[in-house]
Amino acid sequence: MHHHYPNVFPVWKLRLKVSPISPLITAVALSRLDERSGATLLQPLHFTLAPGDRVAITGPSGSGKSVLLRTLALLDAPHAGEIHWQGAPIVTAHIPAYRRQVCYIAQKPAVLDGSVEDNLRYPYSLKVHAKARFERDAVVQQLTKAGKPASFLDKQASELSGGEAQVMALVRALQLNPQVLLLDEPTAALDPASARQVEDLVDAWFGPDRALMWVSHDPAQAERVSNRQHVMNAGRLT
Repeated sequence: MHHHYPNVFPVWKLRLKVSPISPLITAVALSRLDERSGATLLQPLHFTLAPGDRVAITGPSGSGKSVLLRTLALLDAPHAGEIHWQGAPIVTAHIPAYRRQVCYIAQKPAVLDGSVEDNLRYPYSLKVHAKARFERDAVVQQLTKAGKPASFLDKQASELSGGEAQVMALVRALQLNPQVLLLDEPTAALDPASARQVEDLVDAWFGPDRALMWVSHDPAQAERVSNRQHVMNAGRLT
């Protein structure tokens, strides 16, 4: 007598279809202490950031939002735990490649001497970007999205307003096609119009294979820029 198991094959096929997208970044029991005082800055954290995620993080000052972003960017080493990129733990040798994909944008961006164009060309002088080339046309297109004319490239970086410096810093990062942006209150010091320009630039960059985390003190902005929200309090993400 033959037994038929009609369900086995279709269920197996179905499983293949609905397998979840593997996360870009996974934080595994990630924590950080203050080097000097030994105080806990980041409570052990489990967190995943998948393609298509737009995560907003709000919370009081000093709650650890910047600490979290800087640790995820591997600008500051975690005290314990691990960060995985696309499912694999990051070893020291892979940190430069990871930082090419995961870009941290500070509230007060670093501004180098010279023109805006000099600042935008600077990353290409670094070894990690040796294979890439500055593409003026692509940069001009991005500046247009932020309401800036091509002549913006000729401005002296030292003379830029806060909003202009932030647009420059963002374009400097976006031209390198990162897959993840970690934005640390990039519009906190900007007027509403400049803040919207920064949001528009990030929107134009975003796609289904990309992800972002945006620390904001403005609930309305957090709502606009995200599809998922977390609150940080005393080093704990909820």
